[in-house]
Amino acid sequence: MKPVTRLDAVERAHLVDPADRTWRIDRHDVPPDLADLARRFWVPVWDVPAGVESRQQVLQYPVALLVVARDYARFYGVVSGLSTTTLTGRGWAVGVMLQPAAGALLTRDPMHRWTDRAEDLGTVLGAPGEQLVGRVRAAMDADGGGPQAQREATDAYADLLRTFLPVDDEGLLVNRVVAEVEDDPGLLRVDQLCERFGMAERALQRLLRRRTGLSPKWLIQRRRLHEAAERLRAGQVSVAQVAAQLGYADQPHLTRDFRRVTGLTPGQFAARFR
Repeated sequence: MKPVTRLDAVERAHLVDPADRTWRIDRHDVPPDLADLARRFWVPVWDVPAGVESRQQVLQYPVALLVVARDYARFYGVVSGLSTTTLTGRGWAVGVMLQPAAGALLTRDPMHRWTDRAEDLGTVLGAPGEQLVGRVRAAMDADGGGPQAQREATDAYADLLRTFLPVDDEGLLVNRVVAEVEDDPGLLRVDQLCERFGMAERALQRLLRRRTGLSPKWLIQRRRLHEAAERLRAGQVSVAQVAAQLGYADQPHLTRDFRRVTGLTPGQFAARFR
């Protein structure tokens, strides 16, 4: 059997329809000094024929997003279910996937107030947010999505984010907690996570609610869905094998969780890539 080529973080979360060739996503690393605040920049570019829509569905990571397009600019809290964006016409946008620590620093709010919610960047960040939008849109006007325009736009994001450094100790802790869940497929229970960080379950719940708007159980479930989508997309194992590999009691449990969030059964999703 050929080894499975691991997808990057954006691809794992994106429930892509391989028949839809109307878009692409360019990805850029953040500068090293921003590693505690942001994970990556991403630039979706699309050209959808008239009268057609392209639905982009994402199993979002436990982090907030900033996105600037020509006709909107928003701060997004975590979408706890399935995030859906409909693309029409022609355009591009520039986004940054933040770290778990960053949302509360940017909004000065506990992040549970932002779960399943989005707001205009100017409203959230004030004048610095408006300045960011102006710089990104100036880059968009100068170049239709080319490398130079993307660099100018991501530089604007980087300049804004540096004003929120340094990250506080609690923020660094929540970054480590989330990374532990995302990086260890063997972590299947909340009590395992509590033991690794020497925290009572209630204290861990409060930390994650305050800094991400989510629960420890949600983090584990979301990582398992990301892994399931990745393995189903590779198409080298059956749904039953995926369920066993990810520690589900049986295939129906995986099917229930996957369909509840995505609206698709694992088999329906896998069929897209056959």
